[in-house]
Amino acid sequence: MTMRLLASTLSTVALGLLAACAEPAPPAPAAADPLAQTLADYPPLPAAPLPGASPAARRFAAGLGRGVNFGNMLDAPTEGAWGLRVDDRYIALVGTGTAIASVRLPVRWSNHASPDAQARIDPAFMARVDDVVQRLLARGVPVVVDMHHYRQLDGDPLDAGEAAVPDAVVERRFLAIWAQVAEHFRAAPTGLAFELYNEPHGKLAPRWNDLMSRALAVVRRSNPERIVVVGPTQWNSARGLVDFAMPPDANLVLTVHHYDPFAFTHQGAPWIKPALPAGVACCSPQQLADIRGPLDTAQQFGARTGYPVWVGEFGAFETVAQDDRVRYTRTIRDEIERRGMTWAYWELAGGFGFIDPVTAQGRPNGIEQALFGH
Repeated sequence: MTMRLLASTLSTVALGLLAACAEPAPPAPAAADPLAQTLADYPPLPAAPLPGASPAARRFAAGLGRGVNFGNMLDAPTEGAWGLRVDDRYIALVGTGTAIASVRLPVRWSNHASPDAQARIDPAFMARVDDVVQRLLARGVPVVVDMHHYRQLDGDPLDAGEAAVPDAVVERRFLAIWAQVAEHFRAAPTGLAFELYNEPHGKLAPRWNDLMSRALAVVRRSNPERIVVVGPTQWNSARGLVDFAMPPDANLVLTVHHYDPFAFTHQGAPWIKPALPAGVACCSPQQLADIRGPLDTAQQFGARTGYPVWVGEFGAFETVAQDDRVRYTRTIRDEIERRGMTWAYWELAGGFGFIDPVTAQGRPNGIEQALFGH
């Protein structure tokens, strides 16, 4: 062994001994949560005790009264794609001099925004929604504008005419859309409320409490006192309240949707696979229990947390036998009102509706009377 090699070997051994005596290297830092990084510009609300509903939120909920959804219109992939548009004749059916006290306006914002994380809303579509909102408010009715049918957010198949976006930007788009909608309507009258999302479910369910909090924080940047409607997962079913965390904000209204008993309300509905058997009547003792139970759950949750409850959707599809459908509609209306809740029927002029879309007159199916009659 040469002297140079020996020296090199001794140096290597010495370095090894020093390394063995040194403190162990600290563990590498944990990788940052990529989802948290993606949403870092949209932090959730700070943790705080629930304040319960403000007097303004309670007044707004009470003022919703007996309402209706303008469904299958602006929530279609494009307006008119499902056979309905917001018609001036429909707007004339609500508000002053009518039985319909409020309107829930479902909107598919996601299909009218750029596919990137900024989700820039098409100005023409924003103007269209704004025009409808202003026309409704001019009729003296409170209006609840929601975000409806963002299929990728729930992990659902896309509808015909709906464009996919990269999965990595889906949640960020949700928040970016709300930033724009809230900013656009920041000066709107107090008769306008926002509903953060319609019927969260599927892959969104475990993320919903966090994402809802972030969306509410976004809205509060530009609308610190606007009434906002929030609801649980499981398609806004009262069953989802077991996992629902009401945000710590006073200007909120709690919503649930109620289509139980589902085997009755959706019998023969063509989008339900496998199809539910037809010929189911109403209302047996078990069906009455199915109607009352979720309403009791929602009422108790609202009382415990201090927030009013609004039943934002209910109804039975047109394939249900007419007499049974009328009986069901009047029964659930009475049960909702007996618990001091207000409601919005699903919906005006589609397969659940009571208005003929051709004539804009009442259909002879008894539903309008069951909803708004004495």
